[in-house]
Amino acid sequence: MIDERVFLPEDGLAARLDVAASELFGISRARAQELLAEGNIKLNGAVREKKFRVLPGDRITADIPESREPEAVPQDIPVDIVYEDDDLLVVDKPRGMVVHPAAGNPDGTLVNALLFHCRGRLSSINGVIRPGIVHRIDKDTSGLLIVAKTDEAHKGLAEQIAKHTFTRRYEAIVGGRFKEQSGTVDAPIGRHRTDRKKMAVTETNSKPAVTHWRVISESEKYTRVECTLETGRTHQIRVHMAYIGHPVAGDPVYGSEKYKLGMEGQCLFAKYISFTHPVTRETLSFEAPLPEYFKEALRRAGIE
Repeated sequence: MIDERVFLPEDGLAARLDVAASELFGISRARAQELLAEGNIKLNGAVREKKFRVLPGDRITADIPESREPEAVPQDIPVDIVYEDDDLLVVDKPRGMVVHPAAGNPDGTLVNALLFHCRGRLSSINGVIRPGIVHRIDKDTSGLLIVAKTDEAHKGLAEQIAKHTFTRRYEAIVGGRFKEQSGTVDAPIGRHRTDRKKMAVTETNSKPAVTHWRVISESEKYTRVECTLETGRTHQIRVHMAYIGHPVAGDPVYGSEKYKLGMEGQCLFAKYISFTHPVTRETLSFEAPLPEYFKEALRRAGIE
């Protein structure tokens, strides 16, 4: 289906065609560039290069093929189960594992492993690609994740997250030293204006986001912090730490070349969760041991 939209930016300024198309049609800039190269995006009826300047009032048409979601299939992949009963599991996800299938990661994910481990018995609320997934952590963030086996458990856990009664604490290595020993970042998060793959602190189309932090230890250049989430927005800790001038070390999206520690991916670890069991009403708390890559990052950062 061909979709036509008029470019009317809030700032009234011209923009590159790939940037304007990304914003208008809610696709990534890379996807917009692919469609432009294929001739599926046109400016005022003509095929143009991605750098062509779009003026306010110009018409952009896009013929975006429907993308097929990958199918999640059971795979015999080892997974570290911290806790399990008839209603839910707590998993210690390794660094580098994607949570669920998506474009570019059709298999080898945590969902594929859980479908095998649970023989397909996972909650259906989030559909066939994300069965059982109540909350997510990024590919290069390791640590604790809760998975629901039943729809009843899923609804109960999701309600706790929405009411902020579900405790999640992370450890991170961030750049620089703090002036105080603890604090709170209360800043709304939404999609980045020009890069749809990124999040940003913004007042436009955003949701409230609150992160509480405290210093654990530090060196001359780095600080080890504990971050407690009051809300759970996409990339929240990474965005908030960068926003206050202390980007997570190794973060390829929001980080700084000054704080890489010679490692790939952000130094962020989901170490602690506490919640009320949605069926038994028992309070459950779990803390994962510090992974070896994080210990090595601390050594490289000079942090005890």
